[in-house]
Amino acid sequence: MNQLFLVGGLVLIVSNFLISALKIASATSTIEYTPELIAIKDDYSGSAQIVNGGVANIVSDTSVDLASNAETQALRQYASHKNLRIIYTVAEVYYRIVANKKSGISSLSDLKGKRIGTIPSTSAAYFVEKYLATAGLKASDYTVSYGSICMSAPCGSGTFPYMLAHGSIDAVGMWEPTGELAAQALGSDAIVFQDRSVYREIFNLHSTAEKLKDPTTRKNIVAFIQALNKAEAVFNTDPQSVWPRVAAAVNMDLNILKAVWPIHSFNGTLPSDLLDVLVAEDQWVAKQDRRTAMTTADLTNLIDPSVLKEALQT
Repeated sequence: MNQLFLVGGLVLIVSNFLISALKIASATSTIEYTPELIAIKDDYSGSAQIVNGGVANIVSDTSVDLASNAETQALRQYASHKNLRIIYTVAEVYYRIVANKKSGISSLSDLKGKRIGTIPSTSAAYFVEKYLATAGLKASDYTVSYGSICMSAPCGSGTFPYMLAHGSIDAVGMWEPTGELAAQALGSDAIVFQDRSVYREIFNLHSTAEKLKDPTTRKNIVAFIQALNKAEAVFNTDPQSVWPRVAAAVNMDLNILKAVWPIHSFNGTLPSDLLDVLVAEDQWVAKQDRRTAMTTADLTNLIDPSVLKEALQT
């Protein structure tokens, strides 16, 4: 509610909330970003807008205050933008590989010589390479085939579920719901591989050193983190209450969302092993981007826990 004051014959409108609009760039075709959307609608007292995008936007567009993406993209951007900061983990997701039994696949090692659908230079590509390495396979032992995600059936030509069902690839390693839709497209011919100890996507919220140094912007960001914490609590304790809204936000079938929900985690924190994950993963990202891997000291500065700490104390 706003308050009206009469000053020198003029009516001034003063907001009770000293919170200006936040601009957030997020991957809006992912389940992972949806706590941000619920936080804005249900718990954030200020004004905020979400635009489709991610970390690349916040380092190139000063009008963006926050951005969310998987840790892979943070590493890619931080290499040349050392002002980037990870301030919160929105979601953690345990990826899966879905394969076609008719391609002669009954174990992970059977993917040798096969065609695997994923998107290069993404968290999914890193997952595929790391997971297959546990079966003794090198990147040269299989072929990566490119395609696109699918959010709801029927999945069209060029999407990974379509490609798998029509035999142009033998397996898919992607985030959801593409993996689940691929499995359902194959029916009883699908075999699913997953090892939660190998890899999980860490989908983080980011800002920049400059944004966090500005008192007003920082106050707004802290308030948004507080709202996000409330949304994450609902995602954890009462997910049924948000499922219809999440499904509608990302154009998913509700039953598909329910099926993949258990491999998503919404803890509202910064994982204790985040730095170790970043150090190890940057070896792969650096190779992809043809640069030298960053040091542990460099990557320590990428993580700023002070914002979350402030949000929890306020």
